Amino acid sequence: MNLFDVYPLNNIEIVKAQGSTVWDAEGQEYLDLYGGHAVISIGHTHPHYVQRLTDQLNKVGFYSNSVKIPLQVQLAEQLGKVSGKTDYQLFLCNSGAEANENALKLASFYNGRKKIIAFKGAFHGRTSLAVSATDNPKIIAPVNETDNIVFLPHNDTAALEQAFAEFGNDITAVIIEGIQGVGGIKEASISFLQKIRFLCDQYNSVYIADSVQCGYGRTGMFYSHDYAGVNADVYTMAKGMGNGFPVAGISIAPKFKPWHGMLGTTFGGNHLACAAALAVLEIIEQNDLLKNAETVGSYLIEELKKIEEVKEVRGRGLMIGIDLPESLSHVKKELLFKHKIFTGEAKPNVIRLLPALNLTKDQADQFLKEFKIALKG
Repeated sequence: MNLFDVYPLNNIEIVKAQGSTVWDAEGQEYLDLYGGHAVISIGHTHPHYVQRLTDQLNKVGFYSNSVKIPLQVQLAEQLGKVSGKTDYQLFLCNSGAEANENALKLASFYNGRKKIIAFKGAFHGRTSLAVSATDNPKIIAPVNETDNIVFLPHNDTAALEQAFAEFGNDITAVIIEGIQGVGGIKEASISFLQKIRFLCDQYNSVYIADSVQCGYGRTGMFYSHDYAGVNADVYTMAKGMGNGFPVAGISIAPKFKPWHGMLGTTFGGNHLACAAALAVLEIIEQNDLLKNAETVGSYLIEELKKIEEVKEVRGRGLMIGIDLPESLSHVKKELLFKHKIFTGEAKPNVIRLLPALNLTKDQADQFLKEFKIALKG
């Protein structure tokens, strides 16, 4: 049997990782500013994380949600504390797409409606409803096509107001990333997020804050949407939540009342997943990683803005987009193969930095030095 060939692969095999450094099968060392696509939040193979998972595996690795799992309660309490959403409720699942799928389903249960507002450039996942709300027709199969999604221009308040005036009482939810990842590190404005909150309140629609990539402390705030000073009804999270262990969840406002069977999952909230997620939160809190993300991220952004070849620098904290002219579209590959630095990308010419939240200033300086050399190439 062969692998189903859906991923373009770099000819690199990673065999060892520590912090923000990885090594390939040839012993070559790389600086990791990609984090496996914003997944590595506390650094690779963090000792506390490894110990937490090892200890749990030696007790029980899995049992279903048909029994009490105290680790889930501990995780909910810790997540509420670190995120500041102490009165919210937690539903655990396995991936970002699944988190968004459940958030949209929850919204529809809540108000009995079908229409969803999403935005140009959005990426919410690849499952049925999440992919329908993703602005990429190429990955929407015919069976996923629906008239229930309304795509609006990003950060266009007038278009948002018009949509509510037209569809108002049919709108179940508005789903938005605080900072679009795949869309090119594009931040939702404070006024736009506040307008979403206002209109959702007015029409009893649900404000879903997709924090899968831009959340979990990446921007220096726990949920990137928090910079707007308003609360969403549902926050979705995944990627950095388990530092590589598949775990996701939705944080749900108290106005939503659950009933048995409303949502469900086989693997969500299993013992190992909760141990991984608790370890991540413990390290974020103990090492003040939100502050580090803000400090090191702000430093990187300011230094990148000084580089004349760069068209624009976007983002917040350690979620940074470097927009390059087309003539420099080769730089991402050069960073990887010549300078041994992993980064991400967004089409057509945006380099995405999504490193661990404990990235050091020295590592940031190493990147800046190599990046400037690559630009002069």
